[in-house]
Amino acid sequence: MSDIVTERSGRILRIQLNRPGKKNAMTSAMYITMADLLNTTANDDQIRVVLWHGAGDSFCAGNDLEDFLKNPPGPGESPQARLIHALIDFEKPLVAAVQGAAIGGGTTMLTHCDFVYAGKSAKFQMPFVNLALVPEFGSSYSIPARIGYLRAAELIELGLPFDAARAAEFGLVTRVVPDQILLAAASETAQKLAEKPAGALQACKRLMRRPVREELAQAAKLENEAFSACVRSADAKEAFTAFLEKRKPDFTKSGQASKVA
Repeated sequence: MSDIVTERSGRILRIQLNRPGKKNAMTSAMYITMADLLNTTANDDQIRVVLWHGAGDSFCAGNDLEDFLKNPPGPGESPQARLIHALIDFEKPLVAAVQGAAIGGGTTMLTHCDFVYAGKSAKFQMPFVNLALVPEFGSSYSIPARIGYLRAAELIELGLPFDAARAAEFGLVTRVVPDQILLAAASETAQKLAEKPAGALQACKRLMRRPVREELAQAAKLENEAFSACVRSADAKEAFTAFLEKRKPDFTKSGQASKVA
């Protein structure tokens, strides 16, 4: 079965991340498929809304580490960068239903959604720094802009996990609902959006995002360059090795930090 499953229902395209055994962790192929889906949908007049969710008990655990280590992103175009650009450019409404783990990219991808419904089981985290990496998806700009610098520093520089209630308090999710009605709540909003006049709806989103679109694109470019440098660093090698060996990493031997952004 495909790692990404799609279903058209009227004017709604439902996209499901479908690796429940891996908590829907993203592979390079999945990034490319998602980017292609969004780019195709952007030009499909029959689809007005995208509904995005994960299979099983998780939304997305970020990168599949095994695949990631085989295909680390470079400073230029990469599967991750393709999806980032597709999300920044997407002018139709994106509605997400988030249950369980939303880790790394599983959190930062959501900053591009218009509506984010979180089940009470949702657990968010941006632990990039713990892997000697930096955030992506333009989140180094969008998260501080949305929740304030001090709160963002707590979540990004410490990499602290936070639950659905705190995500709602910070304005990172639209609403918290019981897991049992999560998909129904997100689907109801998607249906309401699908019944709106498409031209005006897209214009609303385009106008609201206009002031930040260039900043997001610039942030994503700088993140990509920094991420590419970080992933090849001694600290990252130690972090990945420690993760695979299930031990605490030791960053005291890697020497002075180098400037990567």
